[in-house]
Order: sequence, then C-alpha cells, then structure tokens
Amino acid sequence: MACANCSLNGTHTAGKKTLNGVSGCKNNGLCATGGCNKLNVFDWLGHMDIPTYERFEVVEVRFKNGRKEFYRNRAHLDLYTGDAIVVDVPGGFHLGWVSLQGELVRLQMTKRKVNNDDQIPAILRLATDKDLDKFEQSQARDLPTMYRTREIIRELKLKMKLSDVEYQADNTKATFYYSADERVDFRELIKILASEFKIRVEMKQISLRQEASRLGGIGSCGRELCCATWLTDFKSVATSAARYQNLSLNPSKLSGQCGRLKCCLNYELETYMDALKGIPTVEKPLETKKGKAYLQKTDIFKKMMWFGYNEESTWHPVSIERVAEILSLNALGQMPDSLLEDVIEVKVPQNKPILEGMAKKMEQMDKAKKKTRKRKKKRTKSGEGTSPGQTPPNPPKRNLS
Repeated sequence: MACANCSLNGTHTAGKKTLNGVSGCKNNGLCATGGCNKLNVFDWLGHMDIPTYERFEVVEVRFKNGRKEFYRNRAHLDLYTGDAIVVDVPGGFHLGWVSLQGELVRLQMTKRKVNNDDQIPAILRLATDKDLDKFEQSQARDLPTMYRTREIIRELKLKMKLSDVEYQADNTKATFYYSADERVDFRELIKILASEFKIRVEMKQISLRQEASRLGGIGSCGRELCCATWLTDFKSVATSAARYQNLSLNPSKLSGQCGRLKCCLNYELETYMDALKGIPTVEKPLETKKGKAYLQKTDIFKKMMWFGYNEESTWHPVSIERVAEILSLNALGQMPDSLLEDVIEVKVPQNKPILEGMAKKMEQMDKAKKKTRKRKKKRTKSGEGTSPGQTPPNPPKRNLS
C-alpha cells in the first residue's frame, strides 16, 4: 500500500488541526504515522454498527515503526481507525494512532497472551493541536539524538549497535533501541545522555530480527521484508528446514538481511514434512549385481529417487517402492540384478496334440490350394484358339434317332 492508500487517505483531522503530507509527502513511503505498509491491518468488522457502550473497551494503538500496544477506552470516546490519541505512559503521556478496535482486539490480545485486567493503561483524550505540535517537535529530535549517541558509543568503545531512538510526545523521555552480541555495561552512556539531552533514558535491547523489522528493506525475493510488513512473531529457524527442502546449505543464500536464517524457510516446511513420510531413508549405497548405486537426488513430490553408479555418469530414476524393496533385499544379504525391476522368464507349457493337429490342417489347406491351381490350368488350355473375350463354339448335336 502506498501513501495514497493509507488509512488517513491524504488528510486527517485531529481536533481542529488537519495533518497534510500523508498522501504525496515525498518521504518514500514513511508518513507521519510511522510508515505506510508497516504492520497495518484491516478491520473486517468495521462496517458493523455496534453501540459504543457494547464495544470492547480495549483499543490497539500504533506508535513509531509499527510498535503496537493495548489501551483501555474508559471514557468511551468515539474513535475511528487512524485517529490520533493521547495515551497514559509511566511518567508522562505519549501520542499514537488507533490501528484496531472492537472484537478483533480481543483476538489479538489472546494471540499475544495479554490479560484483560487493570494493568492495561488508559486512553486520556483525542489529540489536540497543542499535542500534535509537541509531538512534531519530539519527532524532530529523533535523528540528531541517534547520530550523536552513535558518536558517544564509539568514543566509549562499547560493543553495541544503536538502531533507533523514539522520544515521548511530552519530550521528557527517550527510548534507545540497540542490539548487541554480549552483555554491555552502558551505565556511563546513560549518564552522558541524560546530562546532554536533559531527558530520562531507557535502553531497550532488541534482537537482530526485530532490528530488521524496524529498519525495513527489500528482500532477495524483490518484496518488502515480511518482518517489516506483516510478520509479528519470530519463530526459530533451524538449518534442518533447509535440509528437508533439499536446499543447498549456502549461508549467503539462506541468510536474510538480519544475518539470521530467513523466516520464509518455515513457510513450506510442513508441506515438505508431510511429503517425506513415505520416502525411505538411504544411509548407504544400494548393492546390486551391477555394482553399488549412490543416491544423487530425491523428488519427494514425484516419489522418485535418482541413483548413479561409480562407473557411469548417468542417473537412473527409481520409484520409492523399488528402493524399499532393494533395501529389504540388502538387509537379507541378497542383491538384485539391477536397480530396475527384475525380468523373470516365464516358460509357457506346450501341448503336443494341439500342435500336431494344427500342422495337419495346414498341410490339408496347402493340398487344396494346389488342386485348385491345377484345375485352373486345365481350363485355360481347353480354351486355346478362341479370341479373347469369346466363348468356344458349341459342338454339333448328334442325331440319336
């Protein structure tokens, strides 16, 4: 989805101020709400006319870079998707946008295992002009603070990578998102940041996958990263997933932009696991009278396995039933003639009386043909002296009286 298809649809009114710059903001897809196509959702139940007092109180709110939290609408405000609201946070307030509400929020809370209790913070009010102005000022401090913090990290020689900075809308607190391979002692860093920027500092460590989801990018498939657009939970990916799918174990091809194995390796893993159930396991070469055959390739969907001999460069396709049969014969110490099906010569019993009778009939037929030929020759000889096409004259009749 581009900026023109954003939920704000070009303009959005919060209080009395209209936010322009969402449609055609010339930010390459990054609009004021944290980015287009950034873990956005569609409310399939939004067309249902449900009374306000019967709606589910909890609302899903989106912040910078697709971060989402749940807040309770205790004041029963009339909210719509894309509304800018002010929410309660520890030590102040923050500004976010409504991303989802209604019964779908209940499902999201169940999926993320969030309890519907008093621990859920409340929505304070709809954002006013003053709130939006203050939020714009806090957003303008994100990039300069991040660049300056990276310089301080290099000066302190800390082994950490700062990926993002997020200021609260009240300009009193900033959250620093970083990634590190080992434990980092950043107590000195916090002191320097608090004294230089006059804010409360919160350091939050994120994984490399979460870092890629916050930064975004284009994958090797030519599409936006799944973690940056729709993927919310990161499951562990093992190298066995590539083995089951007969992929080459090349780290440069199997790794994503985060440096970890691609999440898409898990998408078709269950299909391959179901197809592998009937495939026999070949741990050693098949022994035949022709020689040892080594497994070269397996097509789990066609149920075919290709084997090749050491002396030959060609591969022979063998069905999985035949492979299982050869494995059972090898286990018993027997060897088939070849990888293909064994050819068994079947001897048909011969019945001599029937054959003798057939021979006599053939002789009789030959004799009958010879007799007919002789008769035809005699007839042609008796018809000599007549012109072709004329019958011989009738002999004179005898007077018997």
